[in-house]
Amino acid sequence: MTDPDLEGPLAARVLDALLREDYAGLRRFVDRRTLALPGRTVRLVDADPAFLSELRVDPAQNLALRDVFALVRQVADPRDDTEAFERECLDALATVKLHNDVRPAVHRRLARIPDELRTGPGTFYESLAAYNDHPVHPTSRGRSGLSMADLSRYAPEFAPAFPLRWAAVRGATLIGETPIWWPEPDDVGLRSADALFPVHPLAVRLVRDEPAATMAPEPYLQVAPTLSMRTVAAAPLEHVKVPLPTSTLGLRNRRTIVPGTLPDGALVERVLRRVLAREPHLPVLLADEQTYGHADSPLLAYLVRRFPPETARAHIVPIAALLAESPDKGHVIERWDVEALFDAYLAALFSWNVTLFRYGIALEAHQQNVALVLDDGPLRLLVKDNDGALIDPARLRERLGPSPGADPRDLVDRRMVTADPDALARVFVTITLHLCAAAPALGLAERGLLPWRTGRALIRDRLDAALGPPDAFLRSRTLDAGALPGKAMVTAGTLVDKARTGAADINKHYGPPGPNYLRDATCF
Repeated sequence: MTDPDLEGPLAARVLDALLREDYAGLRRFVDRRTLALPGRTVRLVDADPAFLSELRVDPAQNLALRDVFALVRQVADPRDDTEAFERECLDALATVKLHNDVRPAVHRRLARIPDELRTGPGTFYESLAAYNDHPVHPTSRGRSGLSMADLSRYAPEFAPAFPLRWAAVRGATLIGETPIWWPEPDDVGLRSADALFPVHPLAVRLVRDEPAATMAPEPYLQVAPTLSMRTVAAAPLEHVKVPLPTSTLGLRNRRTIVPGTLPDGALVERVLRRVLAREPHLPVLLADEQTYGHADSPLLAYLVRRFPPETARAHIVPIAALLAESPDKGHVIERWDVEALFDAYLAALFSWNVTLFRYGIALEAHQQNVALVLDDGPLRLLVKDNDGALIDPARLRERLGPSPGADPRDLVDRRMVTADPDALARVFVTITLHLCAAAPALGLAERGLLPWRTGRALIRDRLDAALGPPDAFLRSRTLDAGALPGKAMVTAGTLVDKARTGAADINKHYGPPGPNYLRDATCF
């Protein structure tokens, strides 16, 4: 029997998202503080603070997922994938229940890890972050197609370790030098191999059907999953990203690896390194993502991610982990001075991203891909996984000059190139401002760690300080904007295909604008 204390909040978050995105014109049924559809009326209340939307579902109602499903079926186009949407919601609910059941035991195990082993780019903080919901996507904890047993063996929230599988691959493209721990064919039970590719155990069945691949009989190398699950920690300063046959944040967000994303991510990293060479004051470290292989199949690919030596003895805390419950009681961020740390983090976040905007760059660097590097020195950011950036080649060339080997005109995915400053601003607002700044501030307020009034003021002040005289356009789209863009993640990710949304990229599909909470005086 479903626990209404778990299902009710999830159902409210799902309906909040659909209203915010105006899925199928759902807002036309809102009259004052009521969502009225035949057979069901849902009470709405003012969102306080008004983050992304001015109204939200009244959490005091006994809302169930079946109520949301019925509402969606009433307004959906017959072509919409409502079955996938419902499976996604039910998967998320099952995962939330599983998390509640296992978290105490996992936390007891993590609490026994000594502090010196919690440093470096390992998985301690990644496992803690996996228990938190995505700030915007309501069913983020679900992973389509994976069973509860699969999650318990391979998902980061269980902090497992498991042996990596390998395949001999023919006709592969190999870039960069593989690590010293990479196996030889006889290490995995093969006599020879043109190239060895790591394979996630959950992908073995599908890789066996790949004509260019032969699965090795023996596993090799014990690894541990990071927050992304498809990326695993393989050595103290090295991770490996491998295809995973599942979807997260929407059915259409497959976790396999499209081959073109590998050279694109490497190219963007080289662009960012050129910017840092020009702007050495920026408090940013970049992961090295120049080593990869692929065989023109989303199931046959890998990326080796190497971390800077400065990260070895520091606490590497993803933004997604700051608000996570700590096994030592309280929340992760409470290990440090909450307000001082959040202030320093915002200063680094905005100085980095505003500077990039001047070069015509906006990064899809969300809470999973940006981490705080915390040691005895000043706070720095660690940035990884750059294959979702948006770049204006003309503006970049104007600032950097010719860039052999780092020219965005060479990107495989042409959706990463734009000449539209508003497109860049939308990425800045939805990723840097909404997900990386405002969502943590709201989470701090909800947990009683920092009042919204204080967090909001810090965001305003640090963004204002980063925006100089050349940044009038970005200021007009942030601090001075009448409304702020928001993504339509559920609509584009699951319910409506790209042919009808018109979205070239489902991760950059936007719904109706929301209130500018930076101009809103409400507080907790």
